[in-house]
Amino acid sequence: MSIIKAPHLFNEQSLFVDLEGVLGRRLYLKIEGFNFAGSIKLKPAREMVERAEQEGRVGPGSVLVESSSGNLGVALSMIAASKGYSFVCVIDPRCNPATRQLMESLGAQVDLVTEPDPVDGFLGSRLHHVQRLCASDDRYVWLNQYTSPGNWGAHYRWTAPEIDAQFPELDVLFVGAGTTGTLMGCARYFREHRPDVRIVAVDAAGSVSFGGAPATRLIPGLGMSVRPPQLDESFVDDVVLVEELDTVRACHRLAGRGFLLGGSSGTVVHGAMTWLADHHAQDATAVAVSPDLGRPYLDTIYQPDWVLDHFGAEALAGSDGTAGPGRRSAPGAEPRPREAAPATDRVAAAAPRSASQ
Repeated sequence: MSIIKAPHLFNEQSLFVDLEGVLGRRLYLKIEGFNFAGSIKLKPAREMVERAEQEGRVGPGSVLVESSSGNLGVALSMIAASKGYSFVCVIDPRCNPATRQLMESLGAQVDLVTEPDPVDGFLGSRLHHVQRLCASDDRYVWLNQYTSPGNWGAHYRWTAPEIDAQFPELDVLFVGAGTTGTLMGCARYFREHRPDVRIVAVDAAGSVSFGGAPATRLIPGLGMSVRPPQLDESFVDDVVLVEELDTVRACHRLAGRGFLLGGSSGTVVHGAMTWLADHHAQDATAVAVSPDLGRPYLDTIYQPDWVLDHFGAEALAGSDGTAGPGRRSAPGAEPRPREAAPATDRVAAAAPRSASQ
């Protein structure tokens, strides 16, 4: 029996799903969404806040501030409420409506930037807003997930050892890449303790993290419009890029078997299955990290009209080409053309790479 006095002190650490019966290939999925924040972002949120407290940067009267696409904002909203801090989360229009409502329900102030910076895009607008807040009042403290060692340190401390303890014969680990905190924390741990384990990063197509061409992305979570300051590719053995159409279809396939997972999880699962098939690794012991659950995506990934509008009937079809359970098919419908992405965001300008070392 677990008895806790603060919400961030509970997190299910050892739940894995064997997806062989769902996907036809052995893959163990580490479920990270069973905590009061609903995602893996609880870990870096807790680590960053506690480090800031220990360093004396955060204390009574502090106002925490962060730029977030969603899940980290929810985790920080919960921790701030528990500890008695104010919290301002700066988001852009890609944040799921349900995620924004969660943050506001926890007492956070949510600032929405509606116009992309002409050079740095939406991420640039969010960072500029954060900087203006911090310059206006010394009570504001930017935790800065993009450079904070607490981001990757949380996964070095918790996530990777949890996987290592359950899978002593692990061959390959699949980790989604956003700010690359989870990726770098796990990669550093296994490089030191199990260097034989292959680390495969799974990123969204349209992300520039690994040198790809920038493109507009609709699903928040994975992917960056700039090379993440914390990324060190020497720790990564391979990279898989996943189109958002494949993310949506992977989520629907999993939901069709009762596993309602988030967009980042669908991306990682599709990327892992692609890599395993390409490498004929049917006998490999493979684990993928599932960062989030599906409820915040009910208005997007799991909303048929939203999916049809943005991706067309193909996204609503089952893996055999038929309409998926509970989803209408509209033969001949075409997805809306995607607009060109804004110029590459420059996180590094606001968050120097040296701060991440």
